[in-house]
Amino acid sequence: MRNILQTTTLLLLIFLFAACDDMKDVPTPIDLSNTPGETGQMYVLSEGLFNLNNSTLSFINFANKTINTNYFLYQNDRGLGDTANDMQRYGSKLWIVVNVSSQVEVLDLRTGVSIRRIPLFNDNKVARQPRYITFSGGKAYVCSFDGTVARIDTASLAVEAVITVGRNPDGITSANGKLYVANSGGLDAPNFDSTVSVIGLNSFSELKKITVGLNPYKLQVDTEGDVYAISRGDNGNIKAKFVRINGQTDEVAQIFDNLPAINFTIHNDTAYLYNYDYIKNTYWVKTFDCKKEQIISDNFITDNTTLQSPFGIFVHPTNGHVYLTDARSYTVKGDLICFDRSGKLKYKIENIGLNPNSIVFR
Repeated sequence: MRNILQTTTLLLLIFLFAACDDMKDVPTPIDLSNTPGETGQMYVLSEGLFNLNNSTLSFINFANKTINTNYFLYQNDRGLGDTANDMQRYGSKLWIVVNVSSQVEVLDLRTGVSIRRIPLFNDNKVARQPRYITFSGGKAYVCSFDGTVARIDTASLAVEAVITVGRNPDGITSANGKLYVANSGGLDAPNFDSTVSVIGLNSFSELKKITVGLNPYKLQVDTEGDVYAISRGDNGNIKAKFVRINGQTDEVAQIFDNLPAINFTIHNDTAYLYNYDYIKNTYWVKTFDCKKEQIISDNFITDNTTLQSPFGIFVHPTNGHVYLTDARSYTVKGDLICFDRSGKLKYKIENIGLNPNSIVFR
């Protein structure tokens, strides 16, 4: 009798655990009825909190109105890692840069299933701490806080070479047969760096450094090959600046002191920029014409929609919708907020993830 009871109890426990596992992270319906023109799917990366190993990947399917806010775990039966900082699409793959874990996660774009996890450590097994990624000619280029850029073949997924640039690179882009790398020096604050390294793609060596201002960060390119940079200053006496680098001469062409942005993106030669004052807890979102080199609007948001702590900004490549992520207090799950081209709210998806920082459209 005891054996029968033990067997029955064991089977019941197995059933309960299986049922709980089946319920884990099942996509749930969301109300997207008021989002005309929104089609396809979207990945949203949330970095979590430093050293808490809680980065997540959300997947939104606008066709069947579902969202899974822990999609990577759901598809791979393991966590994504600690502090995922960047996510980009290249071909049929989705690349995620995980800073503290010092890994680059390569996923199948269609399924979200991991193809390979590429570790980025030096010869002494010390983490390089990768931050951002860009692509050119079948290669992925990853800048890391240890002052290096790694070249990865996107077919074999092997690290081919690593070169040294400036201190604590915190932004990277490719244009004009070159790489541009923002050397922030951010881990050595207040002794920030102020340069952008220019790297020849053919030689994979540093050609020069361009002085752009204190604590450079994000880099983006317009259709004419000019490179725009953010220098974030010191969050105190030295304000942030928006900077244009001539892509042919690799010299600073203009500094826009009236645009102290801390993050931006460029779409069809329009830059969408925002600033956030961490002391006053105030922000603005502006638009800028990269051809005329002038501000289009001092207030992109036109319907009084408010955010708490802007954390990322993106534009849909086809329909032109503008997305801002809101980190709220940085310790609770943030929101994804979508605006139309005129700056009016289309919809908000709340609690998308903890510190949402990147979006990829599929």
